[in-house]
Amino acid sequence: MTSSGGDVHSRNGEHGVSSFSASSHQRIVHIPNILPHERVFPIQIGSELFKLSGASLSSDAPSYFSQYFLCQLKRASDAGQDPSTAIRTLYIDRDPVTFKDISLHLQGYHVRPRDATHFVRLFADAQFYSLPKLISQLYEEPIHITIGSTPFQIPRDIFSLSGPGNTPNFFTLGFAIFFSNPEDLFPGLDREGLIRPPSIVPPSVPNRSAEVFEELLHMLRGYPVKIRDETHRQELLRDCRYFNFKRLEQSLIPHEKGFNQARGREEILLRLRDILKSGISVVNEPVVGDPLAGWVNYARPYVDDKPMELVLEVGEEGTRLHFGPGGKELRAGFFRDTKTRVAKLFEVVATKLNLPSSTQPLGLLMAKGGRSSEPPTPGHTPLSEDLVRVILDPEASITLDGQPWTPPDDSNQNTYPLPAHEETTINTPGTTTIPAVPSVPSVPSSAGGGPLTAESPLEISNPSTPQQQHQHQQTSPAENPRKRRRLDSNPPPFGVATVPTSPLGGEEWIVKTGQWRLRIQSVTTKNPNPNPAKASVECCLVAVKLDALSSERRRNERRGFLGG
Repeated sequence: MTSSGGDVHSRNGEHGVSSFSASSHQRIVHIPNILPHERVFPIQIGSELFKLSGASLSSDAPSYFSQYFLCQLKRASDAGQDPSTAIRTLYIDRDPVTFKDISLHLQGYHVRPRDATHFVRLFADAQFYSLPKLISQLYEEPIHITIGSTPFQIPRDIFSLSGPGNTPNFFTLGFAIFFSNPEDLFPGLDREGLIRPPSIVPPSVPNRSAEVFEELLHMLRGYPVKIRDETHRQELLRDCRYFNFKRLEQSLIPHEKGFNQARGREEILLRLRDILKSGISVVNEPVVGDPLAGWVNYARPYVDDKPMELVLEVGEEGTRLHFGPGGKELRAGFFRDTKTRVAKLFEVVATKLNLPSSTQPLGLLMAKGGRSSEPPTPGHTPLSEDLVRVILDPEASITLDGQPWTPPDDSNQNTYPLPAHEETTINTPGTTTIPAVPSVPSVPSSAGGGPLTAESPLEISNPSTPQQQHQHQQTSPAENPRKRRRLDSNPPPFGVATVPTSPLGGEEWIVKTGQWRLRIQSVTTKNPNPNPAKASVECCLVAVKLDALSSERRRNERRGFLGG
């Protein structure tokens, strides 16, 4: 029989009809001799009577049926009775419609669940009747679930075939309760004394969109999905996070990557809120005078095979630039969630540099209630003060109040210096050493022809001393009465704009959206009592592209009307 099965396989295989091996063919045909194959056994399920042969009942055994009738045959044999008259009908109070499919399975047909309801009924009764082959088959069936109001059949291998990071997920973890072991009856229930299996609610996720999930499945199969707009992208990302498709989520977040020919390296642009600590790394690129210099790199977890230089986008008006007198120092402050995210980012970078993630002593932290009681701020990391050092790269694209802006064009001054260094080299292939200069105007004035000032000097400044104020009033009492009224009022009357004053003594810019590189460089300080908790390196923000505002008026000018 084995050889004939092998011949049949060989002949069919030549014509592409069958792909069964001889061993699998033999395994399907062979039925163990548990019950007499030719004898018929009556089973009543609910109100309907089924008569199945011993071959059918033995095909998926040992089971509840085979054990019941085997005991009856043994009892009749011991009593010397005729088995045909001694066998009694087995009555089970279950659904006859579901048992029709089970009887088809026992007769050798492949039964496939039609939907989630049919699936859980087959599963519950297969467990109750102890049918090992049917349980194993259901264990390998696609996951049947209803998303929204639409039924789905999800192949079990789709998550592993789509790459690492998409499993474990909502489905593998949720269905593992029922399918962790095909031999388990029901988790937490004992077979002894179990009259009937517990009811199982068909799995469903009513609060998610079927249309969005269909697109996620399409992507898991390897097909691209066109992102229609930002709302569509956020819908996909929201459900990726809900179902824990981590790899798919990383491929969907807004990003831009490519090769920067000017810098000679790969780079990736990402938003601050999309940064994960597992993707951060620091690449050391020593330069002349700074052997500790380097750049923060990033690789999206599960997606990118190598790290690229990170260009970080910070938006939502969460950044304010503070200028020191003469432009000798430039720092950035952050607000709300942006401040927290920047602090967390600096903590991770410090960890990558084998530095402590916080400058707060453990005893002090515990006295204040632990790490969670401390508000996250860059100043609590060893890589920065609360105001983060900023470098305006000469190649940076800066838009101020809607107009392109460049540093003042002076014979001796063409850029802001790199703070904390007498001469620092930005490690850009083909570029340059940027000299530190002693004095640079922080923001160009309108009189100097700069495209953007906060306000006209006459509208924002008063004489600096009482003598000058008195002299000013005496020399021109009637030439400009409007100006005199302003000088007599302190503070200026409502509606008169003033330039924001930076903690560094200069002016301020509100950065609507900024793109930055993160540079690691050595700290050079003239402070005789430096903070011992700070590291010998710091993390600086190197400007790539900025969209900034110089005043509240400029911000209001760009404000739109609702529905306009």
